[in-house]
Amino acid sequence: MKSGTLQIGSVQVKVGEKKSFTQTIELDGTQVELPVFVINGVNDGPRLVITGGIHGAEYASVEAALQIGRSLQPEDLSGQVIILPVANMPAFKTRSIYVCPLDGINLNRVFPGKADGGKTAQLAHWIFQNAIQDADYYIDMHGGDLVEALAPFTIMSESGNAETDAKALKLAEVFGIRDIVKSKSQGSTIAGAAGAGVPAILTEAGGQGIWTKESIFTHTDGANRVMRWLKMIAGEQPAPVPTRMLNQFIWLVSEHTGYYYATVEIGDTVKKGQKIGMITNFEGSVLQEVIAPEAGEVLFLVSSLSINEGDPLLSIGAE
Repeated sequence: MKSGTLQIGSVQVKVGEKKSFTQTIELDGTQVELPVFVINGVNDGPRLVITGGIHGAEYASVEAALQIGRSLQPEDLSGQVIILPVANMPAFKTRSIYVCPLDGINLNRVFPGKADGGKTAQLAHWIFQNAIQDADYYIDMHGGDLVEALAPFTIMSESGNAETDAKALKLAEVFGIRDIVKSKSQGSTIAGAAGAGVPAILTEAGGQGIWTKESIFTHTDGANRVMRWLKMIAGEQPAPVPTRMLNQFIWLVSEHTGYYYATVEIGDTVKKGQKIGMITNFEGSVLQEVIAPEAGEVLFLVSSLSINEGDPLLSIGAE
């Protein structure tokens, strides 16, 4: 439980106050402005942190976080909510895919960051130090990037700490998306949070630069369910939603620069060894056949014809 005055960056927010402000931070000589909502409830309760826009062109996550930040009021809240709706403002401004344009690094690969690292690592460090590390629960909202289509799913990071992992799983179940994927990847927001003992989930809805009402609602409704579950806001406890645990989260990447032709769609079930796409040169000669290494369901799929060596192609969730 958290109570009392809350400080984020240079701004203090007293009990019963709500402040929305732009925090200027310096990253190795470059000034970056981050919008912030802080709602410090009138009653004691947990501290929930929400981020959107870790990848700046995942617009459903940004709009969902903005809607939550604009609508939530301290008189209706028990506990504290910190929202960074556009956590990667340089990428948002430039419509950058995957990476922060300040140094070409993927922000979601460098958490908890480094104060003396590169610009993206410094940004991760600021977000982690000022928001994530002292949370009781953390939701990182994402969605398919400008060239990614996806079916909604939630990722939880396995930390090896039984208590933290159990809370993260419950958080994912309460959020209400059917598919829950376990990940052991390091450097993500939720891996950094889990390492600090903070139960965290990464939620995926939206994609391809499109922010539909449905994808935004997936995020906002999930956050509302979580806050009701934590008794941070009034309302009945959320009704259980059937979920499915996917223990493998398999990413396939391009081995060549060329032209990408997928032969599956989002939500398709694939068999181990099945051909699911190809990379060709401009003449049509096949450079790479994309083969499913395991049976499972296609969770996200790159929709771009243009592909570069090392780019993601799709992911498969396997039970």
